[in-house]
Amino acid sequence: MTPLTSPLPPPTAPLRLRPPRHRVERRAIGWWALRSLLGGGSVTALAVATALLAGPLTGPVRPWLWPATGLIAALALAHLLVVPLWRYRVHRWETTDDAVYTRAGWLWQESRVAPMSRVQTVDTTRGPLQRLFGLAGVTVTTASAAGPLVITGLDHERARALVTRLTESALATPGDAT
Repeated sequence: MTPLTSPLPPPTAPLRLRPPRHRVERRAIGWWALRSLLGGGSVTALAVATALLAGPLTGPVRPWLWPATGLIAALALAHLLVVPLWRYRVHRWETTDDAVYTRAGWLWQESRVAPMSRVQTVDTTRGPLQRLFGLAGVTVTTASAAGPLVITGLDHERARALVTRLTESALATPGDAT
């Protein structure tokens, strides 16, 4: 039996991983806040409606219903005030001729690096709220079990230019993205 050997030559220079340099657009704070307001506001409104309707439909209001509604509203408000700023502080991205770098997350932060030779597709997304704030997202699908790299909160023109640059770079990079 022959020992297993690596088919790759040893690297000539040590690889230094670093966090991505670019922040998302500052307008992303407003976009994330509006999403939080709509989600938290909907849940809070549902809790209030339940508390208001519980008395007439089932007799006396359950004593825990209003405190639970207050807790839901407090959590929604905390989410609205903390999460958008935290996401802006954490989310980063960068592209080079060799790779795409992202960092995202809230409690669990994830840093990812995808070599250009692994890029399969590059897409943009612009939902109604993103369009309202002039933002877009870029999704870089790779040959990875971890799934695509997603960069949200970019200026829509910058996202368009990034997609063009990444597509050209991926096409010029040797490899079959598998």
